[in-house]
Amino acid sequence: MAQVEATTERVIAADAETVFDALADYAETRGRVLPGQFSEYEVREGGDGEGTLVHWKLQATSKRVRDCLLEVTEPTDGRLVEKDRNSSMVTTWTVTPAGEGRSKAVVSTVWNGAGGIGGFFERTFAPKGLGRIYDELLQNLAAEVEK
Repeated sequence: MAQVEATTERVIAADAETVFDALADYAETRGRVLPGQFSEYEVREGGDGEGTLVHWKLQATSKRVRDCLLEVTEPTDGRLVEKDRNSSMVTTWTVTPAGEGRSKAVVSTVWNGAGGIGGFFERTFAPKGLGRIYDELLQNLAAEVEK
């Protein structure tokens, strides 16, 4: 079983605090910026960063749907970590300043991939597919905070 990783980033025309606050706002903003691959979105505890428990289903491909129950932590300033209780998947969001009125948002997801030939295809194709999904999410986030 090899670890699989997908990373996507985007520079957003809003300060880092604004972008981070929008990402950490699971009660309102996060649900609005999720692309169509996410369904059954529900905040079960909290709703603002650390201590939030959020559920969604992620349809990565036409046949692959992952049921996610994520615990949110904020280990350092500008960083959100979502650990899935249902799998080995961990997603880390990092927001840093990128010049006057701009920030860089980076999302990185890692999980333990399958073995054998299925694992080969997962390591080859899953990062690209998840990257496209998160690129759309970051595009939606940018549209939300650049208003």
